[in-house]
Amino acid sequence: MVAAENVLENEAIRAYILRMIGEEGMELLEKFPPEGEYSDEDLAEITEINLNSVRHTLYTLYGKRLAEYRRIKNSETGWLTYLWVLKLPNIDNCLYEDMDVVLELLETRERYETMNDFYICGTCGLRYTFDEALNRDFVCQNCDEKMEHLDNDLIAEALKRRVEQIKENFGRA
Repeated sequence: MVAAENVLENEAIRAYILRMIGEEGMELLEKFPPEGEYSDEDLAEITEINLNSVRHTLYTLYGKRLAEYRRIKNSETGWLTYLWVLKLPNIDNCLYEDMDVVLELLETRERYETMNDFYICGTCGLRYTFDEALNRDFVCQNCDEKMEHLDNDLIAEALKRRVEQIKENFGRA
């Protein structure tokens, strides 16, 4: 089993997880015992973190397959107890899945920027596609000022470079 501190040594992974679960979540990961399964109540007691924060963090990690639980039922009371364990070695898969989403969004935006001609209002900065501008007689709907053509080649090129960088970094170039 890979200890949380080993995964959290990488600053990029640390920043990614921090955005996902916040400061209290990071504190939970840092204090999570390296071996064994623990209930959310046990973790709250061990780490001195609010029980609701512990549960929120665990379910967020579970949603990304970075934590798993085993459910046991008390035969006398019928109460269910969830015993949690971290699965931080799955972080690579998690990163790849999220980067796929980002890559798809960037590719969509790149196509949109490349396939459209844009006009912009010099006063309020609203941007319109050619068709939208034509339908408004090249007058801004917000401030009634005349629109001007917008050269978006720099935006499209920056998006293209970013897509290529991501593909290269993930071995898809």
